[in-house]
Amino acid sequence: MYPHLTLEALEQLLEARFKEGFLSLRDLPSPLTFKDMQKATQRIIHAIKNKEKITIIGDYDVDGVVSTTLMKLFFEEIEYPIEWIIPNRFKDGYGLSAGIVSQIKGTNLAITVDNGISAVYAAKLCKEEGIELIITDHHLLASEIPEAYAIINQKQEECNFPYSDVCGAQIAWYLIASLKNMLNIKIDMIPYMELVCIAIIADMMPLQHINRAMVQAGMKALSQSTKPAIRVFLEYHQKKTLNSEDIAFFLAPLLNSAGRMEDASFAVDFLSAANVYEAKAKLEKLIAFNTLRKTTEQTLTHQALLQVDTKDDVIIVAGQEWHEGVVGIVASRIAQICQKPSIVLSENENGVLKGSGRSFGECDLFGIVDSCREHLEKFGGHQAAIGLTLHKEKLEWFKSKIQKKYRSKGYSQKIFDPHITGALYFSQIDFKLTALIKKYEPYGYGNPIPKFISYDVEILQIQTMGKKGEHMRLLLKQENVVLQAVWFKSKADIKIGKQVQIIYTVNENHFRGKIALQLMIDKII
Repeated sequence: MYPHLTLEALEQLLEARFKEGFLSLRDLPSPLTFKDMQKATQRIIHAIKNKEKITIIGDYDVDGVVSTTLMKLFFEEIEYPIEWIIPNRFKDGYGLSAGIVSQIKGTNLAITVDNGISAVYAAKLCKEEGIELIITDHHLLASEIPEAYAIINQKQEECNFPYSDVCGAQIAWYLIASLKNMLNIKIDMIPYMELVCIAIIADMMPLQHINRAMVQAGMKALSQSTKPAIRVFLEYHQKKTLNSEDIAFFLAPLLNSAGRMEDASFAVDFLSAANVYEAKAKLEKLIAFNTLRKTTEQTLTHQALLQVDTKDDVIIVAGQEWHEGVVGIVASRIAQICQKPSIVLSENENGVLKGSGRSFGECDLFGIVDSCREHLEKFGGHQAAIGLTLHKEKLEWFKSKIQKKYRSKGYSQKIFDPHITGALYFSQIDFKLTALIKKYEPYGYGNPIPKFISYDVEILQIQTMGKKGEHMRLLLKQENVVLQAVWFKSKADIKIGKQVQIIYTVNENHFRGKIALQLMIDKII
C-alpha cells in the first residue's frame, strides 16, 4: 500500500522536481553558450549577404516540422528566399541522407534542423557536391560524427550550454535569436516561442528548468496568437486557450499525422499559413490524415491482437504491408492492453520486416533487443522505444531469443505505476489541493501530473456518456465523503455497491459558472 500524503508532503515531492526553482525567460542562457553557434551564425549571415542558395532540411515528426517552420518563418520575416525540404518517411527515410543530398544539388549552404548528427555518409556527399553543411540537432552523438562546417548540438562534450534535455526546435529558436542579435535587427522572439512550446511537449522533453519557462511563455502566447493556423485550430476545437494536454493529445497528433500517413510538408504548410482561408484548407487536410491514422491504427491493433501469444513475455507480431507510419502507435497500444513489452513489424514484398517496439514496466527493451543486434539490418532507440529491421527468415529465431533474454533479466511481473504520488483520503480532496497542483503546472514528461490512489471506495452510481457510451460518470464514496468521477474510454465491468481501489488525478470542472471537484479515473482495481 502507498503511504497517505499530507498537503505539505505533496508540496515537498513536487518542489523536489525543480532543483533550480521556477525559471523564467530571463534565465535563458545566451545563444553563444552553444558550441559552434557563433561560427554557424556568421556563415549564414555571409550566405545572406552574398545571396547564396540556402536549404533547410527537417524531419517528419512534430519537432522536425516545428523546427523547419521556425526557420521558414524567420527567413520570410527578413525577406530572404530559401528552400526547405522534409524527408518523406516512406521514400527517403530519416533525416539527411544520400537521397536528400541528390534533391538539394545547387545548394550553397544546407542547414539541418532536428537531424543530421548521424548523417556521416550524407555529409561526405554534401562536401563532394560543394554544399557547405551546418548541423543543428539534439540527439545523442555516435562514435563517429559527420564532417560539417558547424555542429550545434548541446550533447557535444565541448558545448557549454547547461541543459542537455532540449529539443530540435529549441536549438532552431536559439539559432534565430543568434542571427537576430548578430544582424542587429528588431524581431519579436515570442511568436516563435509559440511553436517551440508545441515541440517541447510533443518531443517529450522534461518540463523542468528552461523547458518549463519556454512552455509557459509559449502557451500564454498561443492563447493570444495571431498566427492563422493557431486561430483556426482554436476555433475548430471551440477553445479560447490551450494547455499542455491540448497540445499533447490534439495538436501534436494532428501535426504528426501528415508525416505518418503521407508527407510532413503538409504540417509545415499549415503552421506557416499566411491567412485564415489557407489555414482552414490545410487544417481540413490534416484532419483527414488524422482520421485515416486513427482508422488504420484501430484496424492494425485489432489484427495484431489476434496474433498475440499470451504466454510470451515480450509480444512480437508481424503482418503483411502493415502501415509503417502507425506501427509505433500500435506497439504502444498492444503494450498497454497486454501490459507487456511489444514489438510490431510490417513485412514488405521483399520479405523484409520493419517496425517498432514499446516497453512496459521496468523492462529495458533496447537492452534486450540489442543482444540480437548483429542479426538485425537496422536498430536504434532507447530503453522505452525502439525501431528495427530484420529479414523474415530470422523472425522465429528473433522471437525465441528475445523471450529468453527477457527471462534472464528476472524482471518483476508485478505491475507498478511509477507515477502514483501517494494515497489520499477523500476528505483531503478540496480546492487547496487543486490550487497546489496548479502551482506546479504545466505537467508532462519529467513533471507528471500528481496521480493518487484511494482505498475502500464504494461505487454509488454509474452512468455512461458519449455517443457510443464509451465513457463513464461515477459517484464514489469513501467514509462520509461523496465525489464525482469520470472514466474515459472504459467498458470495465464494475458494479454498484462494490468496494474498490481507484487510481486517479484531480481537477476542477468548470460548467455554467460553477466549479466542482472531479476525479479523473485512470484505473479501478
